[in-house]
Amino acid sequence: MPKLKTRKAAAKRLRATGSGKIMRRQTNRSHLLEHKSASRRRRLAGAVVVNERDVPKVHLMLPYL
Repeated sequence: MPKLKTRKAAAKRLRATGSGKIMRRQTNRSHLLEHKSASRRRRLAGAVVVNERDVPKVHLMLPYL
């Protein structure tokens, strides 16, 4: 069976934890930050787990993750 290609854009944005969960960055953190509160900016700074409904799609994009 041939090797599968990885979608490099997805590989740059998603990481797997040690237990196999897939982490992603929060949205709304790249621009227009001056009107967002400091607590909101802090909350958006952390990574979150990808929704379980999207995990099969991620595994298609990243077959070796």
